[in-house]
Amino acid sequence: MHTLTFRMIRTGWARTLGATLAVSSLALLHAVPARAAAPATGIACTTATGPSPTFTLTATDGYIQLPDGNTMYMWGYASGGGAFQHPGPVLCVNEGDTVTVVLNNALGEDVSIMFPGQENVLADGVPVQPKGASATLTSLTSVAAPGGSVTYSFVASHPGTYLYESGTMPQKQARLGLFGALIVRPTLGADKVYDRTDSAFTPSEEFMVLLSEIDPYQHQAAEAGTFYNLNNYQARYWLINGRGFPDSIADNYSPFLPDQPYGALARIHPYNTTSHPNPGAIRYLNVGSEEFPFHPHGQNGLVIGRDGSEVAGPRPSSSVPGPDMSFEKFAINLGPGQTWDVLFKWFDAEKYDATSNPIPVAVPQVNNQQFGMFYSGSPYLGTTGPLPPGASTLNVCGEYYIISHNHALYQITSWGVNLTGPITYLRVDPPLPNSCPQ
Repeated sequence: MHTLTFRMIRTGWARTLGATLAVSSLALLHAVPARAAAPATGIACTTATGPSPTFTLTATDGYIQLPDGNTMYMWGYASGGGAFQHPGPVLCVNEGDTVTVVLNNALGEDVSIMFPGQENVLADGVPVQPKGASATLTSLTSVAAPGGSVTYSFVASHPGTYLYESGTMPQKQARLGLFGALIVRPTLGADKVYDRTDSAFTPSEEFMVLLSEIDPYQHQAAEAGTFYNLNNYQARYWLINGRGFPDSIADNYSPFLPDQPYGALARIHPYNTTSHPNPGAIRYLNVGSEEFPFHPHGQNGLVIGRDGSEVAGPRPSSSVPGPDMSFEKFAINLGPGQTWDVLFKWFDAEKYDATSNPIPVAVPQVNNQQFGMFYSGSPYLGTTGPLPPGASTLNVCGEYYIISHNHALYQITSWGVNLTGPITYLRVDPPLPNSCPQ
């Protein structure tokens, strides 16, 4: 029995998982009308008109749901004057934009935002300044006092993936949830990661893996307004996009996760040089305190950038010689504060087909098989098959599911509850056109 008392939120893992995958796009749109254009899977951007986009964020507090049946007190950046959310909005801008972020403070202490990787950041029109003397520094950047506000601005001069987070006592405030993702699109187009043609990806197959952690005792102390000794910090929950499995594979803006808007299910189609010629893209971010080795089964990823800097060597149009520094990686070893940009493809290498190219093993009779919840009843992509009496499946059109998770296995838990935490799936749909619901 845990020594903390939390609000109970739901009655069971299995019921949650079933409800997670049963949410329809129609229900999603009715639940969140202001987000009607948001995709069910993939990155759900918060945008503003350019070339001078302005975002308003409010530092506030609320609660999130955890897979072991508990809730957790959190801080977060809410969009505009809207409700609390965790993590903060995914801010998407274009290279060259002059970005303005207005921070309103609804909390009881100074808060701030710093933008790692952005140059010449201004606060209320002047360069950002730390708060406090060197021996008693309380903030790395300019702050908004309780009930006050501060306006940050900068030119988004480099495409890539970035964190934004509190620069005021980040060992407390960032861990409590004051963080989010910033994506800078290149001038070459929103279907590129960087200003180079070989960073092209399929726009509908762009995904975020934002990894974070929670020490519930630190959050309990913040809720109660009591002292917390940072020497006792020990994470007991680990999250992906602000959720733990199985909630992580629910749609974006799922109505039963009102304060945790971002899902982590990756949904793609087989790579094909003619009908599906571009890969998918994953933007990895680590706001935790240690390295997270994320482990997508079934495919390597091509690392093309880290911390908003491309590693792929000279651009194809460049006359400057040099090596191509991109590299394939099976596990993404993401250090604290790092971001990685990765392209990936799923090949239907064997092209098995029930009639022309059957799998080279005898499939047991149905009564001799053990069915998982994601199995279609057939080993062939795009095909469904018979299920035994009483069996059910979450598979809808013969798609494949391949697990992806943090490979530090003690971290795919929720205070000891196994197979929760930062886990998601890669869903491979049959080649287009297909009958899969979108």
